[in-house]
Amino acid sequence: MAGRISDRDIAAIRDRVRIEDIVGEYVALKRGGADSLKGLCPFHDEKSPSFHVRPNHGHFHCFGCGEGGDVYSFLQKIEHVSFIEAVEQLAERVGYTLNYEGGGPSVQRDRGTRARLVAANAAAQQFYAEQLRTPDAQAARDYLTERNFDQAAAETFGCGYAPAGWDALTKHLLGRGFEFSELEAAGLSRQGRRGPIDRFHRRLLWPIRNLAGDVIGFGARRLYDDDQITAKYMNTPETVLYKKSQVLFGLDLAKREIARSHQAVIVEGYTDVMAMHLAGVKTAVAACGTAFGDEHLALLRRLLMDDSYFRGEVIYTFDGDDAGRAAAMKAFEGDQKTAAKTYVAIAPKGMDPCELRQESGDGAVRDLVARRTPMFEFVVKSILSEHDLDTVEGRVEALRRCVPVVARIKDRTIRDNYAVQLAHWTGWDDIPTVRRRVQEEARRGVRAPEAKTRATPAEPVSALRRPRPNDPALWPQRDALKAALQYPGIAGTVFDSLPPETFTDPAYAAVRKAVTAAGGTAAGLGGAEWVDAVGRATTDPVARSLVMELAVEPVPAEEERLPRYIGGVLARLQEVWVGEQVAELKSKLQRISPATESEEFHALLGDLMALEQYRRSLLDQAIGDGLAG
Repeated sequence: MAGRISDRDIAAIRDRVRIEDIVGEYVALKRGGADSLKGLCPFHDEKSPSFHVRPNHGHFHCFGCGEGGDVYSFLQKIEHVSFIEAVEQLAERVGYTLNYEGGGPSVQRDRGTRARLVAANAAAQQFYAEQLRTPDAQAARDYLTERNFDQAAAETFGCGYAPAGWDALTKHLLGRGFEFSELEAAGLSRQGRRGPIDRFHRRLLWPIRNLAGDVIGFGARRLYDDDQITAKYMNTPETVLYKKSQVLFGLDLAKREIARSHQAVIVEGYTDVMAMHLAGVKTAVAACGTAFGDEHLALLRRLLMDDSYFRGEVIYTFDGDDAGRAAAMKAFEGDQKTAAKTYVAIAPKGMDPCELRQESGDGAVRDLVARRTPMFEFVVKSILSEHDLDTVEGRVEALRRCVPVVARIKDRTIRDNYAVQLAHWTGWDDIPTVRRRVQEEARRGVRAPEAKTRATPAEPVSALRRPRPNDPALWPQRDALKAALQYPGIAGTVFDSLPPETFTDPAYAAVRKAVTAAGGTAAGLGGAEWVDAVGRATTDPVARSLVMELAVEPVPAEEERLPRYIGGVLARLQEVWVGEQVAELKSKLQRISPATESEEFHALLGDLMALEQYRRSLLDQAIGDGLAG
């Protein structure tokens, strides 16, 4: 068993890894100011980006849900791994050999950890890919060839073949040093009547990868009529790695193009994803072993970063049959929960994208996406197609069914336009009546909102109240703390010498106390290591969250002006505190008689004059940097 990872290694890896690169694999980040990137938070559902990353300081913070921390914290939260596993993952990423105290240099993973399961899946994918080249895999190769997928395509998508032997993969991986408990936990093997056996047999396989590119599971396609498992497709069961509602096939290949083009194309199968990508539509993804749902949509939204209604396109491709129309209706319901524009693309003759490419070539696939139909229009016309609009009864029934659908469109302008369109499509001459019925239905929907399906997590217990970020009376305290956390070398001894009473807000005072407990700005630390040390120095959840928040909130000054700005902030904060001392001395002087207590009176008067002079110098410094007021 490896020992403890040294603090030196933890700091060294953190310095070598760029937090924006790691976060960028899960969230589309855009410039949000000097040394600030922003995007949609991956830890809660939001429509406007409140998630910020500070590359030079190695920290992230969401101003919406309060999550924050360094690159290790991000990996722990997003991948649900331990701190040790997060360090090990990043060490492997940058090629750093870890030194375990008491264990020596090693890159070996602890048994049973997530990293071991990832390694087992990677080894399995390599084994399956090699099996695809064997004579026994002819049926699998034929399946791909018949659909116009050559060897290069199979290699691009990692296709493989599960051999006929009951335990071929299991024996191979046991020989590579894995234990059966690990293979079972990874969903690769299971306990048979006579011992461990493989989960997949005689099937064509596709590896399913997470956003980081790790193999976390497999999808398997039936090839033989005598296959004992009759299901055409089967997938890895739910594991620590594989959560079917949270992964999309092809997303590891499509994520950068989705973020660049603000478009995602949803298809229904593995071969459809392959066909789309090979035809040039490199934003195509598919759900794995389950219907496309809300969690999949939230995953895409973070890459699309659709922070207003008219940003980002989600295009659904469905078969042109009843099942396809039903899937479109379900997608329409989900569309009401996102700001992305949604469209539907249906190939002729009920073909899927793979079949369309086989019959008509790559250009037809690209044209399918280009000729997409708005989701609202598709849904309404699908309902209208079920009625005879040449009869009065048919038009009345069509209108009765379509009005509630149009009323569910949340954008008022679009809803009103579709009400007009609905009147035209049904041949209803009285357009104002149709619009009025849609408006009345929409108002009823507002008065009777849907019940919330997700419970609100309990707030952490704390004696502190989070101060308002824009409180004008507290901004010097806030910016002084931001300076101490982000630029400790500039804040320096001036910040450290500030009396605790300078910070009048209890939450800010708690952060100031944590800075002192971490050794002050003179501790010689910086960046993520310094912020992490301050965060560990407080046990209060609000104070710790506030540390992370202040560590990423931009300081309102260009880089060349930072020393003057921070100096002015600290001067302003000192001036406020000194002003309170001046007021206290004046109060004392008013209570002393110059005639009977002359010595004490003149001593206090001298102190007052000195403090007044000091206060004026601080005020001059603050005014010089435009900070007084």
